[in-house]
This record gives sequence, C-alpha cells and structure tokens, in this order.
Amino acid sequence: MLSELERLPHDPTGTLRAWDAADELLLEHLSGLTTRPGELFVLNDAWGALACGLAERGPWVQTDSFVARRAIAANLRRSGIDPSLVAVLGSFAPVPPVVAVLVVKIPKTLALLEAQLRLLRPSLRSGSVVVAGAMTRHVHTSTIAVFEQLVGPVRTTPARRKARLLLAEFDDGLDPQGDTWPRSSLVVPGGSSGTEPVQAVQHAGVFAADGFDPGTRLLLEHLPSSPVAEAIVDLGCGNGIVGTTAARLHPEAAVTFADESDRAVASAEATFRANLGDDRSAEFVVADGLSHAESAGLPLDGSVDLVLLNPPFHRHHSADDSTAWRLFGDAHRVLRPGGELLVVGNRHLGYHARLRRRFGNSEVVASNPRFVLVRAIRRGR
Repeated sequence: MLSELERLPHDPTGTLRAWDAADELLLEHLSGLTTRPGELFVLNDAWGALACGLAERGPWVQTDSFVARRAIAANLRRSGIDPSLVAVLGSFAPVPPVVAVLVVKIPKTLALLEAQLRLLRPSLRSGSVVVAGAMTRHVHTSTIAVFEQLVGPVRTTPARRKARLLLAEFDDGLDPQGDTWPRSSLVVPGGSSGTEPVQAVQHAGVFAADGFDPGTRLLLEHLPSSPVAEAIVDLGCGNGIVGTTAARLHPEAAVTFADESDRAVASAEATFRANLGDDRSAEFVVADGLSHAESAGLPLDGSVDLVLLNPPFHRHHSADDSTAWRLFGDAHRVLRPGGELLVVGNRHLGYHARLRRRFGNSEVVASNPRFVLVRAIRRGR
C-alpha cells in the first residue's frame, strides 16, 4: 500500500518517497495493538502513510501543514479508502478528551514537539500508549528528554533500516511547567525599513524561533518604500514580520499573508495586530501558495504590486526546492505588469538565474556572504 502513495504536488520525475522507514516501523508496531474507533491520535503524518495504514481504526490525524492535509486526503482516495474514516485536524482544532493511543511522527523542531505534547497530555490517561518514530539521525537525547518531561519514562527500540521508535509510559504524576508559547520579541528592521522596532510574535515550530533570521534581515533592510504599493503579498509569511514592516512602509496597501502552516499564519496575524492594531485590515490565509482552488481570500491574478518571499528549500527533513519554484510561478501569476517580486535565499541556490528564466529578468539587489536578495519584474501588458 505504501508504495502507491504520492507526495503533493505530484512530481513524476521526483525520487522522494511519500513514506519512510519510521512510518513502516510505526505501522508494524501498531499492528499488534487493538483499538476502537476514535481512540487513536496521530501527530505529524506528512503524506498520509499513517492515515492510510490506520484508516480502518478511525484515527484522528493532526498536522500543522495545509499541504499535508491535502496529501492525506488525496492518498486516502488513491488507496481506495473513504476519507471520512479519518478525522484530519489543523493545529488549533479541538482534540478528543481521551486518547488511548498517541502516535507521534517526530517533527523537525523540538519546540513544535513540546507544544504538541503539552496540548495532548490532558487527554492521556494511565495505560495510554505513546509511541513515536523517526529516522535515527533525528532522534537525540533532547528529543527523549521532551517525552520524559511531558509524558513519562521512555525506552528506545534498536535501530532498523536507519529508523527507531520511542516508547513512552504515561506518568500522571508529572506536573510540566514552563509553557511559554507563543513568544514575543522586539526586532529592529534597519535599512530602508527604518529603526522603529517591530514586535514579532511566534508560535512553536514557526521558522526563525527568535523572530528574525539573517535572510529576513537582508530582505527587511531593502524593502522598497516607493513606488507606493496598493497590494502586497507576504508569501510564505512565517511570523509575518516582513509583511507587517511592508504594511508600515505602505500605509494604504492591502496586505495578504499566506503560508501553508497554521501556526505561521496565526503568528503573522498576531504580529500584524501587535504592531498595527485591529483597525488596519489584512488577509491571513492558510494555503498552498496562492492557489485559489483551495483557499479563499487570496489576491486575483494580475492584481498585486509587490510579492515578498523567503522560500523554503526543505520539505520536512528532505532538501527539496520544488516549493520555491511553484511559489515563483504563483508570484508571476498574481503580479500586475510592472509589479515586482523580491526573493531572498542562500547564495548557492542560484535564484537570480532561475528567476531570469521565469520572469525574463532578474537583478541582485543586495547580498552578504550567505544570502542574496533578488528582484524580478513582471513584464507584459
């Protein structure tokens, strides 16, 4: 069954699988457990391997990723499984009051893992089964420590096919302290964006845990204040500091924040409100890029003056720049003629050459030893 699953969007030339050895180990381990519908809760299923493998048990599946939720639904249908058998939840959806079996695909960041376990701990009971899986290179002593602090004693299984499981025993005597998410920090954009501090609000697991990474700094230092923009998109908005700063520079602009992460969009909205209040309007959209087919509230084609983008070049734990190229296409489509795309990225990614192929032009606006900021203009009528 796993061999039939596909990543989303489907790439017939791609070599990355929609499952890994950790998914296989989890499914093998769970095959020996008996559960009733609604007792099993799955965290962080990336493409639907766990949802498909456990569908007959009526699981809850929670993921922060809009793309993952679409992939889960698509792979259930591809496998001939009724999608209604699986309750797929976003990050902020209510969780069931009792979870008999908690299955965790260990996420990329410890902060997200911690936030998720804190959310689910009140639903665990004495006798609840907690099993987590990951490739061995992603299981560290700090990973085990999070489970021990928030769930209870942990034992690890021997590595098989470069993956292993963590089996945690629920300890109802624990009293976890120190839940500090979301976090807030003051950052100074600098450069053309000025020196007025911006309050960045960050939910767990959102890119740039301190609110400000070097690539974003380069982009903020060179945000254009002219010509005056009427419509701006912060694409892949993260905590929203870029779009919020652009909104300050263009007080009359309609600003759209879009990201495929629930937690990112929630962070962006909190950042925007913390700095510009409730009277300034903006759109906050959880979406796969700027596709109207899946999400309302996105700008119309040919309607945007400025798109700001710091694209990811990883999907989960795998290097994968296909997302960046799709976002470049989305930006080209929504920009009006003469509108511009500003992209920041690591030097080695060669965005300037690839944007030139997509837009017919590109210009390096600024650079430092690690990052390059590139501008591309939408040509045509």
